[in-house]
Amino acid sequence: MAGWLGCFKEFHDAAAFQGEFRYNEPMSGHTTFQTGGPADLWIRPAGDCFPDYGAALLRFAQARGIPVFILGGGANLVVADAGIRGIALDTGGYTGALFPQDAGGGLPRVLVKAGTPMDALVDEAAERGWSGLEFLAGMPGTVGGAVWMNARCMEQSMSGVLEAAVILDEERRRVTVPLGPADFSYKKSPFQDRDALILAAVLRARPGSPERIRAEAARLRQDREQKGHYRAPSAGSVFKNNRAFGAPAGKIIDELGLRGLAIGGAMVAPWHGNFIINTGNAASADIRALTEALRERVHAARGIRLEPEIRFVGAW
Repeated sequence: MAGWLGCFKEFHDAAAFQGEFRYNEPMSGHTTFQTGGPADLWIRPAGDCFPDYGAALLRFAQARGIPVFILGGGANLVVADAGIRGIALDTGGYTGALFPQDAGGGLPRVLVKAGTPMDALVDEAAERGWSGLEFLAGMPGTVGGAVWMNARCMEQSMSGVLEAAVILDEERRRVTVPLGPADFSYKKSPFQDRDALILAAVLRARPGSPERIRAEAARLRQDREQKGHYRAPSAGSVFKNNRAFGAPAGKIIDELGLRGLAIGGAMVAPWHGNFIINTGNAASADIRALTEALRERVHAARGIRLEPEIRFVGAW
């Protein structure tokens, strides 16, 4: 490990870089569960150096067999207690929304950089009078992560407003990929099967009243708060909802009396069956064990296999 870190220093000193980087950076400070061990090297390029530096870094890592994990807002992740080997490339310094051109018929196309927090996008949309993105209000994470995951809320998905993605492809070239709803499925995007880095999303919007947009965003944020999304560190819904099961995952867990079930510092939220929360001292291993315990109990009682939507990453 020390060998490639020495090579990285030579590469890094020669590269044009703005931002932060740290060795042995705890991932507990970069995930909404607030758990996870250290990444060997954590890098957050800032500003417009991100695409070029990111491409050079990925080429550097690929040539030396160094794994690179792309980190967004950490909103759907459980990082192993042993951490992440290799490089954690954090997109959080690459933020902002642009208004590049008209999509036809007076409809704006919004180019949003991958590290932009979802709430910041909604606030900017309200200021500009861009309607149609309100369903993202209060959603944790970043735009790049939402595209990768095809994030969904209030019966709407990211794919419903996504027109294209700007990516670094497998050859680390910057390309724009046209996209439509047919390229996606429930909580699934084509990028989950690719070795590509999402740089930005091109979203469709429509003209709207800033006051109405702000009011709708505030309503949705309040709804999330009332449902307990922010009461304790968590990743929101743990399991995907499958219509074939006849009920949402949370309702199935509730019906089996599993609210409050705990392993170590991880607990099924007393107020929502599809939330696992960190009660204050959870390890990532506790969260994983509780996730598996829920799957086993639901399978034993109902004969169905819940599919996690949270991702377990790092050195398990």
